[in-house]
Amino acid sequence: MSFETFNLHPRIAAGIQTAGYTTPTPIQKQAIPPILQGKDILGLAQTGTGKTAAFVLPILQRLMQGPRGHVRALVVAPTRELADQINDSFGQLGQQTKTRSTAVYGGVGVNPQIQRLKQGVEVVVACPGRLLDHINQKTIDLSRLEVLVLDEADRMCDMGFLPDIRKLLKHLPTQRQTLFFSATMPDDIRRLSHDILKNPVTVQIGLTKPAVTVSHALYPVPQHLKTGLLLTLLRHMDTESVLIFTRTKHRARRVAEQINRAGYKAAALQGNMSQNRRQEAMDGFRSGQYKIMVATDIAARGIDVSQISHVINYDMPDTADAYTHRIGRTGRAAKTGDAFTFVTSEDTDMIRAIERVLGEKLERRTLPEFDYSTPAPTKDTEFARPPRQPRSPRPAQPTGNRPANRRQKVKVGSGARP
Repeated sequence: MSFETFNLHPRIAAGIQTAGYTTPTPIQKQAIPPILQGKDILGLAQTGTGKTAAFVLPILQRLMQGPRGHVRALVVAPTRELADQINDSFGQLGQQTKTRSTAVYGGVGVNPQIQRLKQGVEVVVACPGRLLDHINQKTIDLSRLEVLVLDEADRMCDMGFLPDIRKLLKHLPTQRQTLFFSATMPDDIRRLSHDILKNPVTVQIGLTKPAVTVSHALYPVPQHLKTGLLLTLLRHMDTESVLIFTRTKHRARRVAEQINRAGYKAAALQGNMSQNRRQEAMDGFRSGQYKIMVATDIAARGIDVSQISHVINYDMPDTADAYTHRIGRTGRAAKTGDAFTFVTSEDTDMIRAIERVLGEKLERRTLPEFDYSTPAPTKDTEFARPPRQPRSPRPAQPTGNRPANRRQKVKVGSGARP
C-alpha cells in the first residue's frame, strides 16, 4: 500500500514525497480513510507510530477546499516541544498548499502570537494554558472551527490540563470533527473521550506494549552507584543518541553535569529551563551536537529523534504506562533499540507491573568490571543541594521607637503626626 491509495491532492502528495514518506504506517492506514470521510476518531497509539501525519494529511486535504484566513483546525498538545513538532509537520507536508499554521504556547512573548493570529491562519497548534489566555483576551476566533485534535490526551491529564481542556471545549462549536489520540486510557481520559466523540471509529495500534524492535534489560544497582554504573555503561555502548530519564529536575541537571565531566556531550532538559535554553538543547540533540539527553518525563514530551539507539531509565518510572512512553522513543521505523533500566531493591513492585505489560520476564544484567561493593557515603554528596546563602540580618530598630507588643496599635493623637 502507498500514499497514492488515499487520493490526496497533488500538492499534498508533493509534500509527502519531499518528506521522504513512502509507505503508510499501520495507524496511517487505519486512521486516514475515516478522517477523510469526516468521522470522529479514537486513536490509541504510542509515540513514534506515525500518528502526527495520520491527522495532518487529512486536515490538509480538507483545507484545500473552502475559505482561508480563519482558524479551521485546532490541535491541542501537552508541551511546547510537541506543539512545535506538529506545527513543523503542517509546514513540511503542506508546503505547497499555502496552508498557514502557527504554534501557540506559554513561556514566550504573547504579542508575536497575537500578530500571527491577526494575519490569518487556518491551523493553530496550541498548549491548553496559553490557548485559554488567547480565548479570554479575545485574540483568537474559534467560532468557525471545523476540526479539533487532542493529541497525547493521557499526558495532558497527567500534567493537570484536564480542567483546562473542559473549559476550552465550552468555547468550540459543537458541530465539528474531533480526533482524539492517547497512548493509554485511564478512567478520566475514557470519560472525556466518551463526552466529546460522536460515533467514533476506534483505531488501536500497539496500545499496551512497546515496539517489538526494542530489547529490554534491568541493571540492579544500589542508589548511590547509579552514576558510576551509567558512566561505565556508556563507555561500552556503540551509540547514536542516548535518552536518559530521571525522576526529578534537579537530578536531570546533576546527572548531565556528571556525564559532561566524563568527557561526553550531554544536555539536560527539565521544566525550570527558559524556552530558549530548552529549544537549544532539543535542537542540539536532534542535530547530533549532544549525543546524550538527560530529561524528566514531562520535559521529554515532544522529543522526536529517529536515531535514538538507547533509552536508559536512570530512575524507575512511576507507572508501567510511563515506562511504555519512555521506551517508545527508541526502536522506531523498524530500527532496533535498547532499553536499559537501573533498579534498586525498592523497585520490585514496578518491575512486576512492567513485566506483566510486556508479557515476559526481563533479563537482569551486571557489568563484570564494575565494583558493586563500594559502600554508600555517609552523606549524599552527589545530589545534595547546595546550602542556602544566609540572609542578611535586618537592621535593628532603635528600642525607643519599637512598640512593646507588635500587635499593639500605635494611637495617633490630635497633635503632630509621629
